[in-house]
Amino acid sequence: MNKIKLAIVDDEKLIRDSLNIIIGSDPDIEIVGLCANGEEAYTLCKNNAVDVVLMDIRMPKVDGVIGTKLIKETSPSTKVLILTTFKDDEYIFDAMKYGASGYLLKDTSHEIVIDSIKGVHRGNVIMNSEVASKMLQSNSPNETASIDDIKRDFLLTSREIDVIKNISEGLTNKEISEKIYVSEGTVKNYITEILSKLSLRDRTQIAIFAFKNNITK
Repeated sequence: MNKIKLAIVDDEKLIRDSLNIIIGSDPDIEIVGLCANGEEAYTLCKNNAVDVVLMDIRMPKVDGVIGTKLIKETSPSTKVLILTTFKDDEYIFDAMKYGASGYLLKDTSHEIVIDSIKGVHRGNVIMNSEVASKMLQSNSPNETASIDDIKRDFLLTSREIDVIKNISEGLTNKEISEKIYVSEGTVKNYITEILSKLSLRDRTQIAIFAFKNNITK
């Protein structure tokens, strides 16, 4: 199996170096760059193959939000995992809109950070439910709508609602297929249909839709 090519982005050298040592010790991950801001991360991804970027939010020059936007515009296959604090909910929401695959709080254990890097590389969406609820509270036009209302308004089937719930939990297509007893190809078809009906770009936006509309378990 090829190693996951990871870039670490943080304006504090001590944090960069610490993460480099700890994450770099994992046999499945190769650190391909250490960057001090979003602009350096963007340049790295533009000129090199990077699978995942572990990105701080608050940085001088170019922050993690704009860094995410630039990277996803130039290297859409590169996954961005935001490293943040609970109070940065507004920034997290913007980063997710620009294509970040999720976020971790800075007090997360190193084991979970490594598992999350591998998760987003597989296509998972990493979202903390407590932060997500706070983050999207002021952006929830359908927070009082029932599931039946949402199904009617967006022409969604019950099975599509199930898939949306599972995506919001961070499950991969394979995990969803095993959970709802259909083939992985069928799950992909459901997701294609959901993206079309909701006019969304990717599964990260589906997860955001789920939180905004309380379609979570």
